[in-house]
Amino acid sequence: MITRIVTPSESGKRLHRYIRNLMPNYPLGQIYKMIEQGKVRVNGKRKKDNYELAAGDELSIYIEEDAFAEANAGAGDKKVKFAGVVSNIDVVYEDDEMLVVNKPAGLLTHPDRSEQKETLITRVHAYLHKKGQLDSRLFLPASANRLDRNTSGLVLVGKTAGMLHRLNQWIQNRELDKYYVTIVEGVLTEGGTVDAKLVRDEKGNRTRVVKEGAFPRTDDGEAGWKEATTRYRPLQTGRRHTLVEVELISGRTHQIRTHLQSIGHPLLGDVKYGGKPFEGVNHQLLHARKIALPDGREFTAPLPPLFRSVLKKTGIPFSLPAGVE
Repeated sequence: MITRIVTPSESGKRLHRYIRNLMPNYPLGQIYKMIEQGKVRVNGKRKKDNYELAAGDELSIYIEEDAFAEANAGAGDKKVKFAGVVSNIDVVYEDDEMLVVNKPAGLLTHPDRSEQKETLITRVHAYLHKKGQLDSRLFLPASANRLDRNTSGLVLVGKTAGMLHRLNQWIQNRELDKYYVTIVEGVLTEGGTVDAKLVRDEKGNRTRVVKEGAFPRTDDGEAGWKEATTRYRPLQTGRRHTLVEVELISGRTHQIRTHLQSIGHPLLGDVKYGGKPFEGVNHQLLHARKIALPDGREFTAPLPPLFRSVLKKTGIPFSLPAGVE
C-alpha cells in the first residue's frame, strides 16, 4: 500500500488527475478501474474519480511497491526539483516522524500562484533530500499548520503519513495548544477572550468579524461564516503599545489580526487591519512562539531580531516575563 497526504498546494485536484500525476506511466483506464474497485481510498473511504481533494486528505493506494515504482518513474523528478532551492532551515526539533521548524517572516509556508520555489516547505524537502530522507514516490512531507508570509515562528511538518495525519487530527480536534506573541497598538491592561464569527473575502484576501444577526449564507444555504475564538493577555506595556500573548483556540485565516482589531488593538505594522507602520515595519509583527502537543511535548521559538528591536523602540521592557522565552 502506498500512502500520500494531499498538500495545500494540491488541494482542489480531482482524484483521477491526482493519481494520474502520481502514476504517469500507468494506463488511465486502469486508474479509473482502481478507483472504481476501491483500490484507491481517501481517508479510508471509497470516492468517485471526480472527487475534489482537500488539503490533509490521506490517500491509500493498494498497489505493489514494485508496480508503483514503475508507474511512478519520472514523476518525482517532475514534482520535486531541488536545483537552486535553499536547504538551510532553523530546526527546533526533529525525529524520524516529525520536524518542527522556526519560519522566518517574509517566507511563504507553501507554494502558491505567486511563488513556487522559495517557500518553507520546498526548503524542508531540499533539506530532507540532502540528508537522503526523501522518497517523493511514496510520501511527500507536508506541514500541518500554515503561517502567513509575514508571520514568523513554529511550523509542524509530518515526515511520515501517519504523523501528518495525527498532527492534522490534533489540530482539527483542538487538542494542540498554539501560543503567539505580538505587539498591538494602544495600552492593553486586561486579558480576555474574543468569541466572534469570521467571514472570508478570498478575492480581497481579507477576513472580517460578522455582526450579530447578520450571518451570511452561501448560495447552497450553508453558513458563510466560521466560529472563531481567541484568548489574549497583556505581558508588558510601553508608551503607546502592548506586548500581548495570544492563544489560538480555533485556527482561521487572519484570525488574530481580525479579532484584535475588533477590540480596538490592531497589530503594530498591520496596515491591512488598521495597524500603523512603525519605523519601516509595515506588516503584522506576529510570532508563533509555542506549541504544546497532547502527548506532552512542547516546542518554543525565540523572538526574531526585528521583534526584539521593535520592543526596545516602543519602550516595552526588553526583559520579558517568565514563560515568554
